[in-house]
Amino acid sequence: MQLERHRARRYSFHASIELTDLASETQTKAQTSDLSLFGCRVDTVKPLPAGTKVRIKLSHRNERFEALGKMLYSRQNEGKRSHFTNIEPNDQLVLDKWIAELRAQG
Repeated sequence: MQLERHRARRYSFHASIELTDLASETQTKAQTSDLSLFGCRVDTVKPLPAGTKVRIKLSHRNERFEALGKMLYSRQNEGKRSHFTNIEPNDQLVLDKWIAELRAQG
């Protein structure tokens, strides 16, 4: 999905991520290496197929973020992308804080 590239800047961001496939309840633990207001990269050996609806949980510096999302695409050297589709207000505050910190770092 090319749109995300133009909608929000991606920031280097390393955190643990847990994806739960909403259809099968299968959990995948991985790492993320970038974050934007609309999604994140998922670095995993066994990626979920594009279109899979997931619950996304990120853990970073004793803070947690959770959202519903969808797996987008897999591209060589870009990994698998997830797109946030529904974020609760408290989780949005965490995401906004992380993005603000990343912006301040340059």
